[in-house]
Amino acid sequence: MIGILGGTFDPIHLGHLRPALDCLESLRLDQVRFIPLNVAVHRPQPEAPAALRLAMLKAAIANQPEFVADTRELERPGESFSYDTLQSLRAELGAQVPICLLVGGDAFRGFLDWYRPREILNLAHLVVMHRPGVGRIVEPRLQTLCAEHRCAGPHALRDRPAGSILFQEVTQVAIASTRIRELMRQGLSPRYLVPDPVLGILREAGLYRESA
Repeated sequence: MIGILGGTFDPIHLGHLRPALDCLESLRLDQVRFIPLNVAVHRPQPEAPAALRLAMLKAAIANQPEFVADTRELERPGESFSYDTLQSLRAELGAQVPICLLVGGDAFRGFLDWYRPREILNLAHLVVMHRPGVGRIVEPRLQTLCAEHRCAGPHALRDRPAGSILFQEVTQVAIASTRIRELMRQGLSPRYLVPDPVLGILREAGLYRESA
């Protein structure tokens, strides 16, 4: 069973890495694939070039063997739709391997506005990462979707390759890429918000500075 975590990773930071590790261990995933997007659909476009975002990602996960950098969206032209990525993964992994698409609570609230959301659930499980004590879902369409697909617990994800929704508590790490970019623009250090190897790339490349 594998996990999929997509994003701009502009830059990758501990707020991405710690929840991914929580899911790796709690769900007993074989690996988590980090997939940097090429062209964003529901968010601003990345500021850093794709090559540097990928370099920072690889540096961040180098010492965690179960974390893998997956470049398929960077290699695919056009907008980076999760549906297309999951189709590609299914073609590679086969029909029976359980795939868990890891999403944050904020992203999940907009899930039904994604491209082909119900078809996504035919291709993967949806694991909604949330902080302990998070409020309940109030949007009626999402309540209906959850009632149709919610599963009993992590163990149930292995029973079939796709189609379940699991709410998974993860460590809340209140870090945002926008904050890191703002610190860099102000000439301040984002140390302890990003892994040290990422910090080295940020400084060497002069990313996010006003003159960059």
